Amino acid sequence: MKKIVLMVMLAMSILTSNAQSEYPTSKVEKHDVAILIIDMQNDFVDPNGKLCVAGAKATIPAINKLIAYGRSKNWKVVWITRDHRPSGVDVDAPRIPLFVDGKTGYCVPGTWGGALVDGLKPEKEDIMSPKYRNSAFFNTNLDLMLRRMGVKTVVLAGTQYPNCVRGTANDAMSYDYETVVCTDACSAKTPEVAAANVFDMQNMGIKCISLDEVEKEYK
Repeated sequence: MKKIVLMVMLAMSILTSNAQSEYPTSKVEKHDVAILIIDMQNDFVDPNGKLCVAGAKATIPAINKLIAYGRSKNWKVVWITRDHRPSGVDVDAPRIPLFVDGKTGYCVPGTWGGALVDGLKPEKEDIMSPKYRNSAFFNTNLDLMLRRMGVKTVVLAGTQYPNCVRGTANDAMSYDYETVVCTDACSAKTPEVAAANVFDMQNMGIKCISLDEVEKEYK
């Protein structure tokens, strides 16, 4: 009888040990690379948007190509959006005037301006990650989600270079992600603004390369 009890206890100990050795987060989907698509909403991309960036609409085909390539490589697609309350209480200070004195603001959820622009469509497995300032990492849980999935590299696309692309790239680098800006898939109001920001980011150590180069380097 003692032998039986000891055998049962040993078996239970082994089972418990095996169960404890696998932490629950190990079951979460894993990805080496994530594509962060930044602020491709009507208010920033469509000519009728409140804060239209002149070069943004032209990047839609390149963004779609980047997404298609990423999906083929099991990269995670994350849609970064500006989501502001109608009162403007959560908007950065310089843009408060767009929300007061009868003005309706921009990128308010549920409005046309806050919706993703036509031509870009998330899949059900994609992540939607709202933000309230330029950087997709500032006061959000983006870093927590990326780390849980094991992401080491982020590839940035979207608009616009001097604000949200650059702010996100700086923070991604600070969090020790390999940071890649896909230059075909990002935009600014003018080519000169885009070039100046690419120059600065490259000097910071942020990789700024074309879509063709992304496909060659990350296979």
